[in-house]
Amino acid sequence: MGTDNKQESTLAIYPGTFDPITMGHVDIINRALNLFDRVIVAVAVNISKDPVFGLDERIQMIKETFVDNPKVQVDSVSGLSVDYAYRQNAKAIVRGIRAVSDFDYEFQLALMNRKLQREVESVFLMPGFRWIYISSTIIKDAARNGGDVSDLVPPHVNRALLERFR
Repeated sequence: MGTDNKQESTLAIYPGTFDPITMGHVDIINRALNLFDRVIVAVAVNISKDPVFGLDERIQMIKETFVDNPKVQVDSVSGLSVDYAYRQNAKAIVRGIRAVSDFDYEFQLALMNRKLQREVESVFLMPGFRWIYISSTIIKDAARNGGDVSDLVPPHVNRALLERFR
């Protein structure tokens, strides 16, 4: 990627919709920072999904979650995540795996990404056991129906969910 002799920092891209960011996402980002110097959380502009929170709201929630960590950047991405990763000179795309059903889809995606950009690796990380069962969809459904999700999302995200579904 670079040809000069100075040591380059390693960068990973963590793409997703993040509608909203959960403690599972936070856990994956922190695990990725054990492997890479920096992580860009790439918030997808996904027209096939109908997010509860707008793009700017999701970006702001993630920025607020990592306000004290300069190693985490947040950006929006449209188009292929692997092309974005390549343009950013990232070493890898990080994906969270919770269950075998996740692996099947993620494996197919990783193979396609490898075909499209051989220079970008796919790295699969499992969240801690405490977060293995949660997803943004499950959290939104619970919050929409009055469930307490305060321990599953950052505090400012919980406030946003309460306000949105009031």
